[in-house]
Amino acid sequence: MMKVIISGGGTGGHIFPAISIANAVKERWPDSEILFVGAEDRMEMERVPAAGYKIIGLPVAGFDRQNFLKNFSVAVKLLKSMQKARRIINDFKPDIAVGVGGYASGPILKAASAKGIPTLLQEQNSYAGVTNKMLARKAATICVAYEGMEKFFPEGKIVLTGNPCRQDLVVSAENRTQGYSHFQLDSGKRTMLLLGGSLGARTLNRSIAGAFPKLAAAGDLQVIWQCGKYYYKEMLQLQTEGKMPQNVYLLDFVSRMDYAYSVADLIISRAGAGSISEFSLLGKAVILVPSPNVAEDHQTKNAQALVDKDAAVMVSDAEAPDVLFDKAMTLVRNDRELRSLSNNIAKLAQHDSAKRIVDEIEKIVFLKEVRRLSERGLSH
Repeated sequence: MMKVIISGGGTGGHIFPAISIANAVKERWPDSEILFVGAEDRMEMERVPAAGYKIIGLPVAGFDRQNFLKNFSVAVKLLKSMQKARRIINDFKPDIAVGVGGYASGPILKAASAKGIPTLLQEQNSYAGVTNKMLARKAATICVAYEGMEKFFPEGKIVLTGNPCRQDLVVSAENRTQGYSHFQLDSGKRTMLLLGGSLGARTLNRSIAGAFPKLAAAGDLQVIWQCGKYYYKEMLQLQTEGKMPQNVYLLDFVSRMDYAYSVADLIISRAGAGSISEFSLLGKAVILVPSPNVAEDHQTKNAQALVDKDAAVMVSDAEAPDVLFDKAMTLVRNDRELRSLSNNIAKLAQHDSAKRIVDEIEKIVFLKEVRRLSERGLSH
């Protein structure tokens, strides 16, 4: 029976690919046993069980770059996490350990390597994360979503697989028709989809609120606005006070992303790796506003990788409140530019990423078994 540990998390960008890989492992080996390892106080502790998998939490925390005194407790947590990780490896005895990034994957993959268990890394971003860079030397294979990753990892270990995405997202004429009805939209108007993530993005919300007068005057446009749960009450107040135009449709969370993507002529979004992978697979024209609050400023690097191929438009977080909606309103009316962006981003799509990662897992485990059998043969 195949036994796989999948470790990492901290954000949806790490957790969703991890669950997609687990689902693809189960599809390949229905009797396989999968164990997740995450950080005790992060969102994976809720999301993974909800997806039907067992998870163990480590008391690990990220290093505080602002306040070095706080790092004493971080170091203590890291030591405890290493001890717990060794116990998990000894008890579970995996055939392979998969790391998807985030500091929780460090202890468990180090413990696996020390026991001679092969490891595979999955790097979502165009700028590699600290944990994955640290683990790369011992990894058997590193699955990446962008070209040019040999500047971070040993070239011989890199396999371009793309990022696993939600498989249920389909852009279709039927979903477009259903979407207009679901969101109570006018099918004769151009539609923009503003995505602030599940928690929200302050700059994007400020940008649309500042553009209300322009949007109110734009009779040919409409906006689906996902403001995020943190900002929903505050933004709802604008609606209650009558400040929000009739052609702006406010939601805290979009439950039917297939409908939202299908009706959207233009998307405005942060530049998370998972979101970019979805836009590529679906061939959606997009304006990216990278979050400045992420490690190594990797969202700007993700966005720049698309801009360099004329596959997206980028607006900086600092400029967004002043220029974002002027650019968006001009672009959404330009059929030729929308078509060009859509065609170019679709060329970057990596299909069946989770299955391709499982192909790599299978190769590693098969090779390990071949070696084990040949060593047994030699010893007899």
